Amino acid sequence: MNLYRITNGHLAFGDHPLLIGAELQINKGEKISILGRNGTGKSTLLKIISGEQNLDSGEVNVRAGTIISRLPQDPPRNTQGTVYQYVAEGLGAAGTALGEFYLLSTQADACLDKMSVIQQQIDKLDAWSIEPKIQQVISRLGLNPDTELTSMSGGWLRKVALARALVVEPDILLLDEPTNHLDYQSIAWLESFLKEFNGAVVFISHDRAFVRNLSDSILDLDRGKLIRFERGYDQYLIDKAEYLKIEEETNRKFDIKLAQEEAWIRQGIKARRTRNEGRVRHLQQMRKDRASRRDVQGTANLKLEEDKRSGKVVAEILGLNYAYGEQNIVSNFDGLILRGDKIALVGPNGCGKSTFIKLILGQLKPDSGNIKVGTNLDVVYFDQYRSQLDEEKSVMDNVADGKQDVVFNGQTRHALGYLQDFLFSPQRARSPVKSLSGGEKNRLLLAKLFLKPANLLVLDEPTNDLDVETLELLEELLDQYSGTLLLVSHDREFVNNTVTSSYYFHGNGVIEEFVGGYDVIVPAIEQRNRQLQQQNKKTEPKAEPKSSTPVEKSQNNKTKLSYKQKRLLESLPQTIEQLESQIETLQLEINSPEFFSKEQSYTQAKLDALAKVEAELEQAFEQWEELESLQNN
Repeated sequence: MNLYRITNGHLAFGDHPLLIGAELQINKGEKISILGRNGTGKSTLLKIISGEQNLDSGEVNVRAGTIISRLPQDPPRNTQGTVYQYVAEGLGAAGTALGEFYLLSTQADACLDKMSVIQQQIDKLDAWSIEPKIQQVISRLGLNPDTELTSMSGGWLRKVALARALVVEPDILLLDEPTNHLDYQSIAWLESFLKEFNGAVVFISHDRAFVRNLSDSILDLDRGKLIRFERGYDQYLIDKAEYLKIEEETNRKFDIKLAQEEAWIRQGIKARRTRNEGRVRHLQQMRKDRASRRDVQGTANLKLEEDKRSGKVVAEILGLNYAYGEQNIVSNFDGLILRGDKIALVGPNGCGKSTFIKLILGQLKPDSGNIKVGTNLDVVYFDQYRSQLDEEKSVMDNVADGKQDVVFNGQTRHALGYLQDFLFSPQRARSPVKSLSGGEKNRLLLAKLFLKPANLLVLDEPTNDLDVETLELLEELLDQYSGTLLLVSHDREFVNNTVTSSYYFHGNGVIEEFVGGYDVIVPAIEQRNRQLQQQNKKTEPKAEPKSSTPVEKSQNNKTKLSYKQKRLLESLPQTIEQLESQIETLQLEINSPEFFSKEQSYTQAKLDALAKVEAELEQAFEQWEELESLQNN
């Protein structure tokens, strides 16, 4: 069933066309991935589908009653309010009213008059009827409705944003880089969730494994042309290469013909004869066609500033321990990092990967143990939040610090020429950074950092928002890099193609070393979990056989729970789930590097809250076991 259609769509920003005669159809249940270079207009296309951006010309047809919801590229950072409020606001005025009422109802000193006014508003909007939707989607994604957004990590905020997109029960779900900030467990969960989702999904992603596992067709956006490939990601790569080969040959023949016609027109007198006027008009059209043709943009030319070799030992780590309060981040870790090692730091969000990097770089002091850093180290650090970029300055000024030239490998180059290696045209190089797409910003940060001599690269989520082509070029660069690499990334394919070994952070202070990337880690951990489950089943105590008479007596004397006890027993699983979610949220905040830099009163309050919730969880488990025992005896 067709839900959405664009016919002959055109859109341009200034003299830069994003869509030229675009044709698009979205059917129920389809999983469509949009691929293309950074800055080609992929996010803009999602906004066109959601109705946030109009076409310059063309026709848009949406099936009556179709609900479209979009998950934006960036999670809701620095947003005030609770999970419940943010998700509820996705349902408009009715949801906002419910969010306000929910917040007031959790406050001991809430103003009753204000609650009464909001309740009247809720009744008027018939908002109570949508309240179960909100609770259901929050529960489905494993979120705690009372958690403050400001206390959540990027991965959890991404889940909250997804809950808000889902609460309207969309027929078409639009996702812009949904795997950004998610750890590999969350990415696997998201893949499974979207496969089971009944609606259509249209998404942008740089994660090749995610695209391969989820999409059944590809929309390729290239120089304003939108082309659909139906046979999955791997076949798309083959078909796109063949398409470009045919295009190149067609353009070559066209250019030969145009050159021949230009030579003919220069003969002058023959071209002025009446019978040749048609040929002249055809030449004029050919000139227009050639002028409007957008040739394939060259590939990025990524190179690193060459540097002297570091010492053979980059870092020797002995008995390293580090903790936030009572939470272990690193426990008695020994490791040796040698020149040329390429190591991935992987594990769940909030498990201490960034903290480990800061310990290695000397930005944090360990509680105990020793880190011996090698000689002749020059470090380049890629920050996933791009804090080294000045959003207000131009692309060129960020790289050249207001100068016209840069020095790379001892050679002076014009900054514009250097930036063209990273696919920034002169016009784009003069644009402010705030006007760039996420992928373009990451490319710019690479351009800025690669000017610095480096024999130790520390890259924290460098692949976020990069297009597939640039990702592959970065892979090649790192493969040929003779220095040492520490890489934090949840991009499974990028890690597998780049590193020689991995440190896996279990989240309880334990760091385990693997030879290889995710292709080794994931099967090993899954097998270990299966063995542990089987072992637990074997060690479960088996009931002793009893004679028939005592069994009959036991059944006759089975304890009957009171109504209140039954209700409590039924509610305890949900209570336990909510308490565990609260503990996880608190631990994520406490584990963050910035936590203990805050006011002592604030940190102590959070630590006290964690202790209180843990005690409540223990009490809830005891009640559950007691009531289960009463019911079964």
